[in-house]
Amino acid sequence: MSSIKTLLETMRRLRDKDNGCPWDIEQTLESLSPCVVEEAYEVSDAIAKKDYENLKEELGDVLLQVIFQAEIANELNLFNFDGIVENLNKKLIRRHPHVFEDAPKPISAQEQTQAWDEIKAKEKKSMSARSTFDDL
Repeated sequence: MSSIKTLLETMRRLRDKDNGCPWDIEQTLESLSPCVVEEAYEVSDAIAKKDYENLKEELGDVLLQVIFQAEIANELNLFNFDGIVENLNKKLIRRHPHVFEDAPKPISAQEQTQAWDEIKAKEKKSMSARSTFDDL
C-alpha cells in the first residue's frame, strides 16, 4: 500500500464511530479550521529558522489537516481526498499554459506570477485576483 493510502486508512480508523479516537470523531470542519492556520504559521516559522527537521514535521501537520478535513468532507458526502488532488492537478496544469500548452514562456518569475493572477481572475470571474490576506 502506498504511504498516502496508508495515511488515508489511518485517518479513517481514527474517525471510525465504533473503534476510533473520541477526540478525532468529535472534530468538524469548523473545529479544525483554526488548526490549519496554526500549522501554516508553524511551517513558515520553521522555514524562517532554517530548521529543516522541524519543517518536515510541520509539513506533516499541514498534510494531517488536509487529510482530516478530506475525511470529514467524505463522511458528509461533500468531496473526498481524490477530488482535492484532481482539482489541484487540473489547476496546476491550467495555470501553467507555458508548460502544458503552447503558450509563450514567461521571461521571469514576476511575469509568471502576473499570468497566474490573470488566469485566476478569469477563473473566479472577477476583475482582480485578490488574496484572502490583502486586507490584513
